[in-house]
Amino acid sequence: MKPKRSEDGIVDLVDVILRDGAVIQADVIITVADVPLVGLKLRAALAGMDTMTDYGLFEAWDTRQRDRHRERQESSNIEQ
Repeated sequence: MKPKRSEDGIVDLVDVILRDGAVIQADVIITVADVPLVGLKLRAALAGMDTMTDYGLFEAWDTRQRDRHRERQESSNIEQ
């Protein structure tokens, strides 16, 4: 059976990442002539906003955005 290329693979991957999320963690040490000069500790979380807020990330940002949206709606209702 020959493998076939499917465009749905990318769509499925993006769907899983947005729904479930992914965390990438890396520790990097930059050395010159066996002398460690710089250490980096990197951690990135990638997910949809619903998933992020479910895990307690960006809650303050989400609350501010919702409040701004609500204020805009209220001010546009008052103008009408």
